[in-house]
Amino acid sequence: MNVLSLQNTKLVLALVAAGAIGGMGGSLLHSMGEARAAAPVAISTPNAPMALPDFSQITAQHGPAVVNISVTSVAKADDDSETAQHPQRDDPFGNDPFFEFFRRFQQGQGGGHSQKEAPTRSQGSGFIVSADGIIMTNAHVVKDAKEVVVKLTDRREFVAKVLGADPKTDIAVLKIDAKNLPIVPIGKTSDLKVGEWVLAIGSPFGFENTVTAGVVSAKGRSLPDDSAVPFIQTDAAVNPGNSGGPLFNTRGEVIGINSQIYSRSGGYQGVSFAIPIDLAAQIKDKILAHGKVEHARLGVSVQEVNQTLADSFKLDKPEGALVSSVEKSGPADKAGLQPGDVIRAVDGHAVVSSGDLPAAISLAAPGDKVRLDVWRKGESKTIEAKLGDANDKPAQVADAADSAPRGRLGLALRPLQPSELRAAGVGNGLLIEDVGGAAASAGVENGDVLLAINGQPVSSVEQVRSAVAKSAKSVALLIQRDGDKIFVPVRLG
Repeated sequence: MNVLSLQNTKLVLALVAAGAIGGMGGSLLHSMGEARAAAPVAISTPNAPMALPDFSQITAQHGPAVVNISVTSVAKADDDSETAQHPQRDDPFGNDPFFEFFRRFQQGQGGGHSQKEAPTRSQGSGFIVSADGIIMTNAHVVKDAKEVVVKLTDRREFVAKVLGADPKTDIAVLKIDAKNLPIVPIGKTSDLKVGEWVLAIGSPFGFENTVTAGVVSAKGRSLPDDSAVPFIQTDAAVNPGNSGGPLFNTRGEVIGINSQIYSRSGGYQGVSFAIPIDLAAQIKDKILAHGKVEHARLGVSVQEVNQTLADSFKLDKPEGALVSSVEKSGPADKAGLQPGDVIRAVDGHAVVSSGDLPAAISLAAPGDKVRLDVWRKGESKTIEAKLGDANDKPAQVADAADSAPRGRLGLALRPLQPSELRAAGVGNGLLIEDVGGAAASAGVENGDVLLAINGQPVSSVEQVRSAVAKSAKSVALLIQRDGDKIFVPVRLG
């Protein structure tokens, strides 16, 4: 699905799936303020302090259903390439310097210095959901696996079959030949509350059945990796080897699958992300039924609605997914969606964060029709869209310049609204919502206003595409930033 949440990636030092090799870190700090005899403060039952949870029963009861997963894969090593040292490194941001340390959990142990194929080994976690041997884990844990071995807490080992994996949601389903296995109960992420205690069990650094605890820091997080997952954010310690393991609530129910972390070092630093079990269970059912998962696509790029944008679009509150661009001839374009529309609900389900939209669309089937509640120019509208297939490539147009702004220039743009033009004191221009590649290297920043290219005023994305297509090596961008105007020369990629 071509739905992205455009975020300021400069604020992110590293997105590390919870399995890249790194150091452990982080401490839990408690700060208690002193009570002062001032104005009365409303508190609940002052003589009944809240007790900290005891996770020992959950660990004893459901820990045996958590498994260690060892994966053997084959990677080509090359003396002269960086991928020889990091054979499974994957940078989906096109060598974006801000994501230099982006890794999946699958960093191998057996890189070499030859042209031959060399075995690499990695570890992850998983949990048993069916007594006859069905196991859930992350798709990146078993990516390119030649052999998958599952080890139970009673030390028995089984060679597992990968029934299917869905990279879009990072869910995989395995099967081992065993009976009467312990299983975990499945909860509902929809019942999860921010601030609630959670427990993670997994195999960090190969230490099997390690238990860590924390709280839910946030729900519905969108990450800049083209994911269709509204992640659960926690501060439970998650490290290399935890990936694919369960996240329990205090009732002993699995409400998430530990998947990724933000980190400078590659190890835990207090920000972990889990895939909601509500979504994961649906993906698991599709894999068991069909062996694969088909995702739908709407064909829009969206961004968060902050308070300023809500004020600009006359929204009563900063919620929804703001459409920043619409793919030409895509499902959204055919349905009549426009840049500047704010999608507030899908089939009656509210879209609060922009991350809610890709999750809702991705779980639908290609060809399904969805009803979108849209806010456009101060009014509510209902638009019905027939979804496309996420595996289909976006429609190509005859003019190759269609991809010029993002491909060669590296800008994501949208037209300024009349109120924004007045606020900026300009008669034309385009807001730079996201910047990368050549423009980022030249010093262009998110939030800049693009006024002209090579001296020609621009007020539409088509004019930018045309100007860039006609330029062979470089362009001069007239940028307004904080009221000042400056030409920025950009060498095209």
